Amino acid sequence: MDIAYIPSPSRGVLEIGPVPLRAYAFCIILGVVVAVWLGSKRWVARGGGKHTVGDIAVWAVPFGLVGGRLYHVITDHQLYFAEGKNPWNAFKIWEGGLGIWGAIALGAVGAWIGARRRGVPLPAYADAIAPGIALAQALGRWGNWFNQELYGRETTLPWGLEIKKTLPGGEVVTGIYHPTFLYESLWCVGVAALVIWADKRFALGHGRAFALYVAAYTVGRFWTEWLRIDDAHYIFGLRLNDWVAIFVFLGAVAYLVIVGRKHPGREDPASIDPMADADERASASADEAGGKAAGESASKSADKTADEPDEKSGGTPGGKAQDALAEKLDKLEKDVRNPA
Repeated sequence: MDIAYIPSPSRGVLEIGPVPLRAYAFCIILGVVVAVWLGSKRWVARGGGKHTVGDIAVWAVPFGLVGGRLYHVITDHQLYFAEGKNPWNAFKIWEGGLGIWGAIALGAVGAWIGARRRGVPLPAYADAIAPGIALAQALGRWGNWFNQELYGRETTLPWGLEIKKTLPGGEVVTGIYHPTFLYESLWCVGVAALVIWADKRFALGHGRAFALYVAAYTVGRFWTEWLRIDDAHYIFGLRLNDWVAIFVFLGAVAYLVIVGRKHPGREDPASIDPMADADERASASADEAGGKAAGESASKSADKTADEPDEKSGGTPGGKAQDALAEKLDKLEKDVRNPA
């Protein structure tokens, strides 16, 4: 029944005055936030500083965005540089088009720069951030849904994606297609869960958790890419991205095996982040300063209370003690005057 089909959004842009809020960009930003948040938690759990992941991400994210866009433009150059196309559209990243292969490759260069400046070994950082990257991809794929792009072949399955859009050339596309964006999004969530589980179970280190993420992702990307019907370059009957997935998978598996034999287990927590102690000292200093301020405030409050007049004793400081002393003196005087 048509009622079971996944509808496509009527638009992917929300106009607030002169400012357009694009859903594709929002999905990418949300993915980055989740990746940094989860990566920071995992890094601190490994013995690193709580600000390290964010500091390195300042380098990795811009490099990754540029790399992802470059890969897309180079591999789909006909969309921008063919006859009748506008080359300036290559800069319109908000319209979609980020290749994960280029994003990871150039993002790794940015991460290496940031890690080197911080004195952090890149493999350890990559292990911490790997599940977060997978979740970022899961969220980013929903940007394709808002843009009604990168869907698969036609299908009659009840979870098919309903597409109704007009192409720039005026051609109208309607039909029910495989929601490859959803397939890959769910696959990436599964990859993140797999890496987190395997990392805890086998204490993966020295870049092996990241290699597992890469290997697992490429398997899912291979079959979702096989379903897609958007324009692509074919080599021996396979789409270019399928060939890339195959070679990257083989490289990731080889890394897992070789490094696993040479460096079993994880890095020494004391060796992964030279700034971790500085972060802890800064946090401790802040806590100590807060505790000292609270102590001074409590002391001042106690002094003020002690100096306040007591209403029942005539409004003089220490009135209760004076009253008790006066009563004892009266009793003593009576005893002296009336001896037993």
